[in-house]
Formats: sequence, structure tokens, C-alpha cells
Amino acid sequence: MTTFRSGFVAVVGRPNVGKSTLVNTFVGQKVAIVSDKPQTTRRHIRGIRTTDDAQIVFTDTPGFHKPRTTLGARMNDLVGEAVHGVDLVLHVVDAASGVGRGDAFVYERQVKESGAPAFCVVNKVDAATGRDEVPQLVAAAAIGEYAEVVPVSATQGRGVATLLELVLARLPEGPLYFPGSEVTDQPADVRVAELVREQALAVTREEVPHSIAVVIEEVDEREGLTEIHASLIVERDSQKGILIGKGGQTLKAIGSQARERIEPLVGERVFLDLRVKVMKEWQRDPKALDRLGY
Repeated sequence: MTTFRSGFVAVVGRPNVGKSTLVNTFVGQKVAIVSDKPQTTRRHIRGIRTTDDAQIVFTDTPGFHKPRTTLGARMNDLVGEAVHGVDLVLHVVDAASGVGRGDAFVYERQVKESGAPAFCVVNKVDAATGRDEVPQLVAAAAIGEYAEVVPVSATQGRGVATLLELVLARLPEGPLYFPGSEVTDQPADVRVAELVREQALAVTREEVPHSIAVVIEEVDEREGLTEIHASLIVERDSQKGILIGKGGQTLKAIGSQARERIEPLVGERVFLDLRVKVMKEWQRDPKALDRLGY
């Protein structure tokens, strides 16, 4: 009889190294939103890959960084929680921007502290223009004690199959933790809110992205139509104006692009009503963070 293997794998790294893209590639579909803005991921996001003989539960984590707000500190705490008690840690570094002190900081504060076996995943090797791949692999290996150092391109899929084989070889025999059909444990309303935030990040300027949160206010399911009312939360009136845009065009674009991505998730037509609200300095307000689910 074939042995069934299963386990939990934490995916960690500094901001913008491609952790969410890698988890989506592992799972085979989008479970984590992706943006070129740092600290896009704000929660634990579990991506589940199930085959006939294994189940791997990947936990995508916020980029570990030196926090400047209460939200940033809470996001760092999430990374610590994610690496606790896992079977393996994947420490993702960025070959395109170069392996450096920020990666060593993550290793010392999170990877090493976890006590779990760790792989260093050297991502974006396809985009390492002017940075030869081999020196980046050497620099990555020098950060700490890794069981494996694996070059990949999460966007192109290069090296991902090899990485998966190495991950599977490290997993113990175990049960099916989630039904085989599930790809994430995120509730539907959280996934919808994240898809709205992803599109808001895509169309806004540098001063706004960190200040955006999304709250699903109401979902009304009718035959053949899901009506969703959501609020985009910002910290200042000026940011509210940017999100709405001239004649409401920016908000309309966010809604249109988000609806296209939400409809496949809910499996029917969606009416999406978006409003923008100001919650002063919510990133620094513990009570506001609690209300927003952070």
C-alpha cells in the first residue's frame, strides 16, 4: 500500500520576494493576492495541494520587516506563529534584487528560531539580470544552515517541480488534514475582500496602498446573482479622493476588475457595490485593527 504523507510548510521571507506567487504556483490556482507593493499579504493564507499520496499545507506569510506601525508589528507576529510547529520552513529570497542583509535578518529572527528544517528558495532566477545565478545561490547558502538551496522562478514554474519533490521527501506519514477538493481554508468573504484590495492596489499611487483595508459589509445571494456590498477603508480624506477618482472613475475601475475575479470564485454573476470610508490612522490603532480583523 502506498504511504500517504502530509504536513505543514511555512513560506517566509522579506517583503516582495514572491512568496504568494510561489504558493499560488504550488496550489495550481490563485489563493493569495499578488501585487508589486510591499506587505501585500497581511494574514496567514493557507494553500493546500493534495495528490493521491500526499497533502501539503503551505502557509503564506506577510513579509518580515522592521515595523513602523502597529499593523506592521502584528504582521511580524503572524510570521512567528506560522513557523511554530511546522514540518518545514521555506525561506524565499530574491535573486533579481540580490540576496543580502534583509534575508539574513529573516533567517536569524524567524527561520533559525523555528527549529524546523529549512530550505532556501532562491526565487526570480529568470529576472536576475546582471546578477549571475550561481553567486546568488552561493550567497543564499551562506545565510544559514539549510537542508537544501533551490533556484526557482515562481512566475514561470521553473524549478517548482523539483522543489515540490524535495518538500514531499521531508514530510512525515500523516492524515488528510483538509478535504481533497479544498485549496485554501480562507472563508469566502475574506477571499472576496482580498480580491477587491488587490485591484485597489493595482490602480493606486504609492501613498495609498498600505492604507487600504477592505470590509465586506453585506452579501445577498439571490438566484443567479450575488450582491456584495463592501467598504474600502483609508486613513485620510486625500486618500479617499484618490480611490474614488475624478467622476468616480477609479472606484469604478476597481469594482469592474474585482468583479471579473470574484465571479469565478462564487460561480455566478456578481453585483459589487463599493464605498470608501475614512478611519483615521487605523494602522496604528489597536482597536481599529481588531475591528478590521488584523
